Order: sequence, then C-alpha cells, then structure tokens
Amino acid sequence: MWEGAAERRRVPRRPMLLPFLLPLFCTALSEQIRYKIPEEMPTGSVVGNLAKDLGFSVQELPTRKLRISSKKPYFRVSATSGELLVSSRLDREQICGKKPMCVLEFEAVAENPLKFYHVSVELEDINDHVPKFTHTSFELQISESTKPGTRFILGSAHDADIGTNSLQNYQLSPNDHFSLVNKEKSDGSKYPEMILKTPLDREKQKSYHLTLTALDFGHPPLNGTAQIQVLVTDANDNPPVFSQDIYRVSLPENVHPGTTVLRVAATDQDEGVYSQITYSFSEAGQITQFNLDSNTGEITTLDTLDFEEVKEYSLVLEARDGGGMIAQCTVEIEVLDENDHVPEVLFQSLPDLVMEDAEPGTHIALLKTQDKDSGRNGDVICKLVGGVPFKILTSSRNTYTLVTDGVLDREQNPEYNITIRATDKGEPPLSSSASVILHIGDVNDKAPVFTKVSYLVHVAENNPPGASIAQVSASDPDLGPNGDVSYSIIASDLEPKSLWSYVTVNAQSGVVFAQRAFDHEQLRSFQLTLQARDQGSPALSANVSMRILVGDLNDNAPRVLYPTLELDGSALFDMVPRAAEPGYLITKVVAVDADSGHNAWLSYHVLQASDPGLFSLGLRTGEVRTARALGDKDAARQRLLVGVRDGGQPPLSATATLLLVFADSLQEALPDLTDRPLSPDPQAELQFYLVVALALISVLFLLAVILAIALRLRHSSSPSVWDCFQSGLCSKTRPGVSLNYNEGTLPYSYNLCVGHTGKPELNFLKCSAPLPSAEDIVCNSSPGALIPLHVGDDLTTHPETLTPQAPPNTDWRFSQAQRPGTSGSQNGDETGTWPNNQFETEMLQAMILASASEAADGSSTLGGGAGTMGLSARYGPQFTLQHVPDYRQNVYIPGSNATLTNAAGKRDGKAPAGGNGNKKKSGKKEKK
Repeated sequence: MWEGAAERRRVPRRPMLLPFLLPLFCTALSEQIRYKIPEEMPTGSVVGNLAKDLGFSVQELPTRKLRISSKKPYFRVSATSGELLVSSRLDREQICGKKPMCVLEFEAVAENPLKFYHVSVELEDINDHVPKFTHTSFELQISESTKPGTRFILGSAHDADIGTNSLQNYQLSPNDHFSLVNKEKSDGSKYPEMILKTPLDREKQKSYHLTLTALDFGHPPLNGTAQIQVLVTDANDNPPVFSQDIYRVSLPENVHPGTTVLRVAATDQDEGVYSQITYSFSEAGQITQFNLDSNTGEITTLDTLDFEEVKEYSLVLEARDGGGMIAQCTVEIEVLDENDHVPEVLFQSLPDLVMEDAEPGTHIALLKTQDKDSGRNGDVICKLVGGVPFKILTSSRNTYTLVTDGVLDREQNPEYNITIRATDKGEPPLSSSASVILHIGDVNDKAPVFTKVSYLVHVAENNPPGASIAQVSASDPDLGPNGDVSYSIIASDLEPKSLWSYVTVNAQSGVVFAQRAFDHEQLRSFQLTLQARDQGSPALSANVSMRILVGDLNDNAPRVLYPTLELDGSALFDMVPRAAEPGYLITKVVAVDADSGHNAWLSYHVLQASDPGLFSLGLRTGEVRTARALGDKDAARQRLLVGVRDGGQPPLSATATLLLVFADSLQEALPDLTDRPLSPDPQAELQFYLVVALALISVLFLLAVILAIALRLRHSSSPSVWDCFQSGLCSKTRPGVSLNYNEGTLPYSYNLCVGHTGKPELNFLKCSAPLPSAEDIVCNSSPGALIPLHVGDDLTTHPETLTPQAPPNTDWRFSQAQRPGTSGSQNGDETGTWPNNQFETEMLQAMILASASEAADGSSTLGGGAGTMGLSARYGPQFTLQHVPDYRQNVYIPGSNATLTNAAGKRDGKAPAGGNGNKKKSGKKEKK
C-alpha cells in the first residue's frame, strides 16, 4: 500500500490550459481555466500558477486580492505567488464516486475591479483502492451428477477505482476440475463464473478448496482474494432455471416505499425437496433500497429512490432448490428522473458593506443556482424580487452576478433585503427564494442640519456667570464620525478679543454658556454665528445665526439730577415770589433711570411737606407748582421731600429735598434763611431733645468740676492766682460788647486775666449793660495786670497798644449770580451750611474761643484762611465772613503776636475768599 501511495505521488501534474478555445465561448466563459491533477495530492501541492494564467503580475496580487469562491474549500490561492494550492484531501471516489470524469468547478474572485473567473480542476483516478470481495470465503455445493460445462456464478469483488484501475480480471487457483470465465454486466462491471471441467465423484473427493483472485490493471496492479470451498453433494440432476437471464425495469424516483418493482420466476424439473426454490440476493448486504420475497421472488422498494444519487441499480438474484443447486439472474432497474428537487440559490463573495457612493453597475456579489434534477427539470431561471436598486446579470450557466442598478442612499435605506427567486423548467415548475440583507456603508454626504433656521434667545441681565442661556442642536443622518457633530462660534458682532469673555458653546452638547453677567444698560443685544461640523473626511458643516437679547431688570434706582445736594448733604433752596399765582412753576425735579421700559418709567410723589396743600407735584413731569396763593399765616420757608419711583417690580426710588423760601428779593429771603428754622419733623425733634439733654448733663458735670477746682484754689497757699478773678484787676472802663445778636455781636464778653505765674486764664463775665464802642476800651499793659479783652479789638505787634478796629463789613448784598431762583437755574457751590439757630450759634462761639486760645499760644492764627474765620471746616468753604458779622474785630488778646482780624481786604471792603457759587446754601443743615 505504501508503494502505491509513493507511486501516486510520482504521477505528474498535467495542467491543461485551453487558451485556444477562448474565442469559441461566450464572454462569460471566455476566462475559464482548466487543470488536470491526480487525486490524493498532498495538502499544499501546487496545482498551477493561477495568477500567471489569468495574466496577473506578482505586483498586482496585493491589490487584486485573488481568492477562491467555492462551496467546499478544496483549493486556495497563495497570496504571495498566486499559485493554486491543494487545501484539503482530494479523494476522487468520495467526491465523484463511479463517474467516469470527476471535475471540480469553482470561481476565482479578483477585486479592484471585482471580476470572476471560472476554474475547473479534473481529478484523475489513481490506483488507490484494492478490489474487495463481499465475503472472504464462499461455500459452494455441487452435486456429483453435475455435468461438465456447468457454470457457477461466484461472488464478485468491488473496486472503487475506475478505468484500468478498477477491477479487470478474476483468477482461480490452479486445479483439475474447475476453470474460471470473466463475465461483464451491462453497466460494465465484471463477475466470475466457474465452469466444471470434469465430472465429480463424491466418493473420491468430498470437497475442494480454491482461491479466487480479483485483479485490477493499475500501476502497480492491486488484487484481492476470497476462499471457495466446493462441497460435492449427492445427485440433484436439475438446477433451477429463471425465465430470463436479465430482467430490465424502469421505475420513477418518486415511488413510495413498498412499491412492487417486478417478480422473478425460476423453475426446477426435479421433484420433491429438490424442486422447492427459494430466492435471495446474491449480495444481500449491498442491497438497501429493495426487498426480495424469498418464496415468491417479488422485489419491492424499501426506501425512496433518488435519481440524483443513483440512476440505475443492478441486482443479482439466486434461485436455490432443495438439493442446493443454484441459478442466478440479473435485474437491472433504471430510475427515471422526476422534478422533485427545488432549485437553490447560493450567495458567494457577499461583501459586508456596500458603500452608498457605489456607481451603477458595480459588482456586488456572485450567486449560483443549483437543481439536482436533470434535463429541463434542472434548468433554472433567476429573477430579482422587489423594487431595489440592484439587478442580476447572467455570468454563465447557473452563475449570476449581482450589480447595482441605481443610486444608493444609506440615510433613506440603510439596508436592502435582496430576494432572488429561482424557478426550474420542470412540469410542474418548482421554485424557491433566497434572501440576504445587504448593508449599505456610510459616506459623509450629508451636512449637519440645525433644528431651527435661526435662534432668538432672551436673557435677563444680571445672570449668574457660567449659566446656560441657550442650546443649539443639529442632526446629521450619517453614521459614526460622519454623524458626530461638534459646535463652535465662528463669528459675532462683538469684538473678537472679548467674545470669549461673553459666551462660549459646549462643543459636544451645543449648550451656550454666559461667561459673565450681562448688563442691559451696557449691552442690549449681540449676534452670534454658530457652526455645526461633523467629523467626516472631508468634514461638512452648517451655520446658524443666534441673536441674544439682554432683558432689562429693575436694578438701577432713579438718580436725581436736580436738585443736587452739597458735599456735606445740605440741600439748595429756591425763592418763590410771594405773589405767585396758583400753578406757578417753582422748580422741576429732574431724575433719570438707567433702566428701560417700565423699569425707567418714573413717577414723582410728595413724601413730606411743611404745608401739603400749598404745592402740587406733577406725577410724570416732576414739576413743582403752587397749588394756591401764599396766605398770611403760611410760613415763608417751606420744605418738600420728593420721592422718585420707577415702574419696576419691585420698584426702586430716590428722594430729593426742596427748600422753598417765599420772598420778593434776596435780602428779604436772608432772614428766613437764618432766623426761621423749619418745623422739624418728629424724628429731628427727638434727636434735638436727646442732644439738649446730653448737653445739660455735660454742663452740670462741667459745673461740678469747675466748682471743685475753685474750692481747691480758694484754699491754696498762692493767693495771687485767685486774686486774678477779683474785680480790681479788671478794667471797669465800659462794656464793649453789644447784646444785639442780629447785629452780629456775641452775648458774652471775654476778659483775659494774666496772673503772676504767667499762665493766662480766661474769665467769662456776663455783661448786664450795653457796652460802648471798641474805641473807648483801654487795657493795662503792666506785667501781671488783668487785661480785658473785648470783642471788636484788634491785636497788633505790641500787645500793649490797641489800634482801632474797622467796623464790620455790613455789605450783605448778593450779586445777581448769587440770588436764588427756580431749581436748576443756578450752579452754585454746594459745600457750605448756613447757621440758623441758637445751637449752631453757640457752636460758632465755641470755635471762636478755641481759635482765640490758639492765638494766645502763638502757634496758629484764628481760622482756616483769610476771610473764613476758621469756619470752613464746619460749614464749608462758602460759609465766609461775607455771610455773618465779623466777630473777630471785637476780640483782642494781649501778649500775643496773632492777628484776629480779617485780612486787609475785609477792611478795604473786598469780597472774601470763597462763596463765589451761583447758588445760595440753605439755612439749616440736615442732621440725623
């Protein structure tokens, strides 16, 4: 057996190319390749260089991707050399059985472009099977009365090979009584017949042992043997005889099991037991499709027949009589083909995806039809079912190509159900359908589409930074990266550098975030251009505009432009003629609101008024008019507290204070500004009472301290200090201080006593009588004497000499620019305050005394500057000696180099520094 295998490997490969037949075939068969190889070639053996035979170069192999499309993988193509290689066992007998020609047909598929080539490989038979007998031993009974020349059919052997490699001859071992003759059946198979050459004599020899050999003509020849034991029996002169040596019958393949095929008959001329005949199959183990009645000789079917598997059956029947004599006949059953097989559709080389940009006519897949029937029953017609953009083209017999027949759009149809219906030409025709899902691959052919044509976003101002204010959304029907959309801002009407400080957009979600709090008053709206871009190659994009409107909130309170307040919070005043008629326009409260809409719709309301019925206020205009004429009992000075309120929710407001003085001239209005305080509100009165109470407590405490100091000094050992306060030390010339407050003098006189210790002491002496003018006052200049200091005296470089002081400047007339008018008509200085009550007058007196004390020390001058008398720190730079009588001209401090008088300009009648504003200050400072 090993030698046979080795011999088979030496069988040369005989590829048979038929290029000379190319013009003779149709276009579909023009590129068919044929090879002939022996069977049982080892795996990996080279059948032929398929790439070279197809005209491919080695450099084309990687791109053409040559491969085999076959139902069973008998062959494969080398990816590097393009050679056709054996990939599995090639057993001709297993693949084709007893067919005289065994051809394997398959398709070679090449890509770029997709093309199919038909390849057929013929398998040559090699002598790889040994003839085998069904039974390795036979027992044959022959009567001694058998005449020479009688033939005995022996059991035949089987050889799976074909041609010369199949069973060709039988041989019988040498003997004197029997010879062997080779017989051939109608199907070409051979069987042996043994012939009796000489009569047998049971008494001489009861049995014979023979060897039957079956031989083939292969290279090398193979053989099989069987042992035959011939038993010589007693005489049975007549063997059974069949009515026919060969029985032939035709049977449709679709008959049911149990159908009677035919009945054979044999007769025996003997009598008795020797005439009783039984029937049997000569090779009963090989017969599986039929049954034989041993008594009647009737043959019936056991199973269904299949023309596609076995087209003809050859059965050997034996008739045996009671004496053991046998007769044989042959029954040949022809199976008739019926249209009993449905055609099949097989898809081959089906791609995973078909790109949607495939051009019409692109090859998609190869499909085959298969019908096991023969003749017209096996002729198949294919059709494509349904309205799909594909069609099938006939490539060769039973082979079709599926190609595109229109434009593919994955977004409309991501997949197609391809159904192929195959119908044969039998009667009646049979058909079947095969379906396959063809998935369409995505190409980036769709740009993103926004859900809206444009976006209008309303955002309230003062939004929290980082909050989302809008979201854009775009859809892309493509798949994967082709459908992944990212968002960005590509343009805006804002400055490019400041754009990112206003808004940003999330690239994945499309949410637009505010990077800062918007202010409606600064930015009411702005425009953005957003882009949606997919991740395909090349990338596609779409733009959309977004307009962001910043809504207004009531976050700005009204601001009063007129009337304005001084730096210290005091209000301006307006003068109203006493003869003003009802409806007379006094002034107008002007206010603005930075908000817009209802939030900036201002209304004016009177919150407090000295006389509510005297004035009217325009609700929307803010105009202050007289509601009636001024009566005799009405106060000349009126105070209005006006509230300005916007229309927001909640509303915001501001207040403005108007001080109105009824007078026909400025000189007439001044006393009202100084002497007539406004009726305070309850809160102000409460504060006033608290201050008075605190002042009284402080005065009582100071009196107690002064009394204690006085008592201690009284008992002191140094009487000189105490003597300073005696009346003898003070000059009793005449009083120099007037008690008329309205004339600008202080209600007290001040005597400065200088003791022996050199420490000046200031004594407050209450004056009870009118004092003469300052020119008559003379002080004792001797050391240690008491020097009286009167208001109105001047201090020179020699403290002992008193120079006459010029009278106070009484020019209280205001210039035209300083006269009060309607609100908003003047732009005066807003820093001063007019002293208008007894409390403030006393504070003024205390400041004068403090300045006098500083002058006595020689460290400073009285006042903060020329003409101010040190009052600007309290009442503002405009409160100058132009507004009050000059109290300093009545103050003289002996022994000091300081000058308490006003600058020379005061005596010369020049205007004092400051007070150049066009608007006069109010007479009362607002106190909380």
